[in-house]
Amino acid sequence: MSKVFEFIAESRVEIGKCSARRARHKGNVPAVIYGGHKEPQMLVLNHNEVIKHLEHEAVYSHVLDITVDGKTEQAILKAVQRNPAKFQVMHLDFQRVNMSEVVKVHVPLHFVNEQTSVGVKKGGAVSHLMADVEVVCLPSVLPEYIEVDLQNLDVGGILHLSDLVLPSGVELVELSHGASHDQPVASVVAAK
Repeated sequence: MSKVFEFIAESRVEIGKCSARRARHKGNVPAVIYGGHKEPQMLVLNHNEVIKHLEHEAVYSHVLDITVDGKTEQAILKAVQRNPAKFQVMHLDFQRVNMSEVVKVHVPLHFVNEQTSVGVKKGGAVSHLMADVEVVCLPSVLPEYIEVDLQNLDVGGILHLSDLVLPSGVELVELSHGASHDQPVASVVAAK
């Protein structure tokens, strides 16, 4: 599984649309790595390898090793641009991380005990109102996902951001704006 978090890239000297098109035509994905108190660097990665990596949900919320021309840097995947009509990745954005500086990352939510929840047993249906949340934490404690337990949710019940159980050292960005930003995550509604 560790190979999933290792991206092999080459530096790209040419920049611009024409250069990116040429890279895509050769079966590659243009990318950029930025941040970490260094200059941005243009990259190119093998498209087929990128597709294999992106099949794993953990890649989107994990510290990755990006090897560029033999040098390895740690980064997180910040953006993926896809062609809406084809099965093709158009561009990747990586952000370098320093293990002693906090990062903001979107982390997926995994809903558990949905079928056995109190409300579903009474005939209700679960409504997922969020698929992911933005967290701030040190890269060393970055969670792969946040588990949302729906076991005790009754019909008409709502689970909010403040109800989520977070790992130590992880905070929700939305809750840092105050109690008025305590948004609903999931609810059980009565079946019609």
